[in-house]
Amino acid sequence: MGVTAWTALLVGASFLLYIVIAIRSRASSTREFYIAGQHVPPLANGMATAADWMSAASFISMAGIISFSGYDGSVYLMGWTGGYVLLALLLAPYLRKFGKYTVPDFIGERYYSQTARLVAVVCAIFISFTYVSGQMRGVGVVFSRFLEVDVSIGVLIGMAVVFIYAVLGGMKGITYTQVAQYCVLIFAFMVPAIFISLHVAGTVIPQIGFGAIPSGSEVSLLARLDGLHEELGFSPYTSGTGNTLNMLAITFALMVGTAGLPHVIIRFFTVPTVRDARKSAGWALLFIAILYTTAPAVAVFARTNLIDTVENKNYLEIPDWFRKWEDTDLIAWVDKDGDGRVKYRGGNALDPVKPIFIDERGASGERLLANSETSNDNELYVDRDIMVLANPEIAALPNWVIALVAAGGLAAALSTAAGLLLVVSTSISHDLLRKWLRPDLSDKEELRAARIAAGAAVCVAGYLGINPPGFVAEVVAFAFGLAAASFFPAILMGIFMKRMNREGAISGMVVGLVFTAGYIIYFRFLHPELDNAENWWWGISAKGIGTIGMLFNFTVAGVVRSFTPDPPAEVQKLVESLRLPR
Repeated sequence: MGVTAWTALLVGASFLLYIVIAIRSRASSTREFYIAGQHVPPLANGMATAADWMSAASFISMAGIISFSGYDGSVYLMGWTGGYVLLALLLAPYLRKFGKYTVPDFIGERYYSQTARLVAVVCAIFISFTYVSGQMRGVGVVFSRFLEVDVSIGVLIGMAVVFIYAVLGGMKGITYTQVAQYCVLIFAFMVPAIFISLHVAGTVIPQIGFGAIPSGSEVSLLARLDGLHEELGFSPYTSGTGNTLNMLAITFALMVGTAGLPHVIIRFFTVPTVRDARKSAGWALLFIAILYTTAPAVAVFARTNLIDTVENKNYLEIPDWFRKWEDTDLIAWVDKDGDGRVKYRGGNALDPVKPIFIDERGASGERLLANSETSNDNELYVDRDIMVLANPEIAALPNWVIALVAAGGLAAALSTAAGLLLVVSTSISHDLLRKWLRPDLSDKEELRAARIAAGAAVCVAGYLGINPPGFVAEVVAFAFGLAAASFFPAILMGIFMKRMNREGAISGMVVGLVFTAGYIIYFRFLHPELDNAENWWWGISAKGIGTIGMLFNFTVAGVVRSFTPDPPAEVQKLVESLRLPR
């Protein structure tokens, strides 16, 4: 069978599995819709958390960015992994002991304020929709290439599947669907990595293979890639840009942003006890590590294979996979010198500008572009988000492996999208309606409102998937920065500072969120031409500005607290009880 047939079979089978699980796990109460009735075993919750955590950014885009950025791409690997450890040790058990349904619920009760709850709801919705746009873009990328449908159609199909198991099952359906999605995505990520490692380095362990010396070679794969980079005018693959402060800021923003992501935090509310929350955190870390330790190997394999199969090849020599991806508008070749050969060179001026394709081909066979004017000799544009998906094709693996990767990418995107949409749904139905606007709302009415809110959130997510603001991992990085600047300080101070009051927490969240969002919008959307190291404040990019926003949050909260009354005695006693073992 061809790639399209295999993809349709595997994707259709996985979607059918998700829908069956959702129907069998349909929520019958708000408790089941919000926190799965708190009956999820630690092992299952660990797998569900890993699937929730490993989004399209982890599966599709992280290895792609490492593939192009080399050492600098490690900020995603270190930030996201370290952030999960921070969440598991510092926040999750205490939030589970607090016993609420949502993060805004914790903020509202801990800071004894409906205003604090409202600010938290705004933060949760803003962060979730920023994050979910990256997931839906990943869905569109997969569908557009492997099922050869328009990106918009692919997003709509993904919306329909998420709608079924998010609206019907709520957290209960999402949890057990995510267990299945983890199995699909980890198998899909590891199989091609093992295939390629065995072929390139003679070992089935990718983590060893990408640093090994291939047979018939005198240098390791990494050393060879460094040499290829230098020959083509790029900086050595294993060296960084030297902007240490910005790298630290991005890493820390990703780390603390992780600990403030509401869709990950809520997973620890679904287990029966605080002890089970700790166990599920350990299981999740193990399951996450399998993919995260493999991603650098996949990045190196993909980068090396790309250069070997494309660089200085003419139209007749270019592999078939290149032309297929070219038709998705995610890869472009501009034959500037007219010699009919692809020149991949350093100083890639095509990268910052999304190519505008014309439905014609030039004399050398390339897709023509409307914006091909660049100032250097590079002739190749490659969207980072295709590297993991195209890697099996570049390495000429069997068609079923190529299709398996497509199914895994969809599993990763949809699992996280469902968790994010549930956060939006519960924030509206529980925190806005039940806890504020309509306290007399019955359980049945609240459940209906939650499902309506989930349906509306799916529609907004679909629009963002069709009109994405950037690369998957970059969009997700912005969401982490927003979470770092808003939720993380409020949650941390709420657990460990019994005298932090509502005035301080609210002021800190507002300042952190407004500053970080304003910085990102200014440099990434209003004035992208200024988005460079010369114009960044303190030399920190939009992806790392969440760290500064977090510091502003802590500072403003501390100053305002010192001039306002202490929290009520019962609140201080509640905070003390959170840190005491039962």
